[in-house]
Amino acid sequence: MKRLLLFVVLACVSWSSLPQTPSKTKEDTLKNSAREAIPGVEDTLQQYKNFKKTIQLSQKNKDFQALGEAYIGLAKWHEDHTVLDSSIVYLKKAISVYEKQKMTKQLADTYLLLVMNYSGTAEYDKGSEAVYKALALYEKTGDQRGIGQCYTKICDLLYYSDSYAEGAEYCQKAIAIQEKNEYEEDLALSYRRLAENQLFLGNLDESLASMNTAINTYKKMGETGPPLLACYNGRGNIYKYMERYEEAIADYNRCYEGAKAIGLERYMMPPTANIGHVYILQGKYAEALPYNLRAIEIMKRIGNTKNLWENYMHVSNIYSELGDYKNALEYHELYKQGHTEYLNTIIARKDSELQVKYETAQKDMEIMDKEAKIAQQRKTQTLYIVLAGMLAIILFGMFFTLRNIRKKRKALATLNAELDAKNKQNELLLKEIHHRVKNNLEMVKSLIALQSAKLEDGASKEAMLASQNRVQSMGIIHQKLYQGENLGSIEMKDYFMNLSEGVLDTFNAEEKVKIECAMDNLNLDVDTAVPIGLIVNELLTNALKYAFPEGEKGKINISLKQENERLFLKVSDNGIGKTEGSKPKGTGFGTQLIQLLTQQLNGTITEEHINGTTVFFNFKNFKIA
Repeated sequence: MKRLLLFVVLACVSWSSLPQTPSKTKEDTLKNSAREAIPGVEDTLQQYKNFKKTIQLSQKNKDFQALGEAYIGLAKWHEDHTVLDSSIVYLKKAISVYEKQKMTKQLADTYLLLVMNYSGTAEYDKGSEAVYKALALYEKTGDQRGIGQCYTKICDLLYYSDSYAEGAEYCQKAIAIQEKNEYEEDLALSYRRLAENQLFLGNLDESLASMNTAINTYKKMGETGPPLLACYNGRGNIYKYMERYEEAIADYNRCYEGAKAIGLERYMMPPTANIGHVYILQGKYAEALPYNLRAIEIMKRIGNTKNLWENYMHVSNIYSELGDYKNALEYHELYKQGHTEYLNTIIARKDSELQVKYETAQKDMEIMDKEAKIAQQRKTQTLYIVLAGMLAIILFGMFFTLRNIRKKRKALATLNAELDAKNKQNELLLKEIHHRVKNNLEMVKSLIALQSAKLEDGASKEAMLASQNRVQSMGIIHQKLYQGENLGSIEMKDYFMNLSEGVLDTFNAEEKVKIECAMDNLNLDVDTAVPIGLIVNELLTNALKYAFPEGEKGKINISLKQENERLFLKVSDNGIGKTEGSKPKGTGFGTQLIQLLTQQLNGTITEEHINGTTVFFNFKNFKIA
């Protein structure tokens, strides 16, 4: 490792500035300079050229040690310039050299560097493959420090896959090695990673203790830079979820002032945004506003605009809460623009191959005959089924996750009074989960909208629109769970009104069709509210598509009531109605979905076609919250 650091420093030196003696050739001078640490050159382009020259010379002289180090130097150069794909390419070149020369230590170290790059590109599966290769090599040579570093990396990778318990176990294994061998720098990082996993396990006291250990270790080493500042920001997050808001703000300020003192502006942005978030959680919107605005300012100034759209969203919500609807609308437009750009970036990076296939298919469709068009329609139907299946998996996965969380909360209720404080903390974490789920569903909806905009086939657009509405109905559920006091119940009348507004907006039918909810307030358990919401969404969509042709105005009524041990749902419209015996319009997927959800609630369906269409539902299985 020391040799590698020496080489990286050296590569910054201008080759022309190095002294030469008559007894050495130009090539000898260039080669020997790769072993010396001469400070000075700031020109990054010159660094790049120096690494390239070293590669050429090392290949010529078969100096494989210097060749591998030069490849790593180029990888680091590209990493510093955020060109991670190129960095990965050069690390793989170094790996190839070390494998051929059987340089085990260098090979293991390079695999560990590769893990960091894969984490930066969110390729966590590839990162896991690389870290286990490094671990096998370190275990072969008995390199305890390398083994501990691998355990810490595995802990970090498991964090990004939401495997917090397993990640914490690997951090504990790393800590055992690092404490025994007094690897203080590695130990501090392991405690920080452990604290991050413990936080999302809901073990807030343990998380705080681990982060304090990391901070104290860094202080003992004399560390005052980014590693310690990251710990202050992390401890602030722990205090935030413990509702110890004053202590959270104090740590965020430590991080901010420390970053400011050493001129690291990019480290000033997270604590600034986090202070704003604390005030939002407290309902102190006026206090939150300047911090969120400052976070936006810093992000723009340093050019780190990856999550700028999210901060626009927070500021828009703050202005709305303060009654400043003009600024709220302005920042909402900035949020929409930024979010769209963010999604476009994701699509460009992750779905470039899909885009090429799509454009090719579009060209082919221009010359297709009738038989080929039918075949394409079948492929499109398969796509709908796959999309529906993916959505179903996501939805049911969310249901099971929420059920497990509620079971844990019920189990905690049986404990003594000392655990009451932890119950409050879990509720805050659950709200945060609902918030994240809602944001993820919004992202799915936006991705579908972007893809739909590129489609020309009417049936395809219609199917994509239906999928948007289904995702939207789920998003409203999780938004209300996040905003409400009762984390397990939904007030259905208010939910139906929000759902109706969204569907009307989708079809631009606000002036044409009026939707009324003739019902009393009724709170349902989320496991009942979700399928009923999806049923109503499908019925509203069908009514707006087929019941009011050629701009005709109309009215849709929704009612939901409980009588005895039954739940009755009625959705009616005064549209043109349905001809008896006629086949369902569209793909029929919506009808199948309604039938499946009705069976889930052990219910029955009845239709009437007098002065429009009325659909009655009688459910046996339901939960009142």
